[in-house]
Amino acid sequence: MYAIVNIAGQQFKVAKDQHLFVHRLQGDEGASIEFDNVLLVDNGGKISLGADALKGAKVSATIVSHLKGDKVIVFKKKRRKGYKKKNGHRQSFTKIQISGISL
Repeated sequence: MYAIVNIAGQQFKVAKDQHLFVHRLQGDEGASIEFDNVLLVDNGGKISLGADALKGAKVSATIVSHLKGDKVIVFKKKRRKGYKKKNGHRQSFTKIQISGISL
């Protein structure tokens, strides 16, 4: 059984007991959260599909930890002008574990 769910503006294919890295979510570590914007559910070959989202379908998850991703270096240069600019960025993520899918 798997579902396609919209989490923080992105669509993910999730299954039970799966670990997932999503953009930073509100909540403490160990807290349980529910996502009700479920787009599709496959239950052993029987597919349920909503026009926008399935009514009554929910995906429950537990927040495992909050962490930061690898550093991304942004380097800009214009040749022969002496212009160089170096910036770095680390994206904030939340690691969640899917605990169940319900229709």
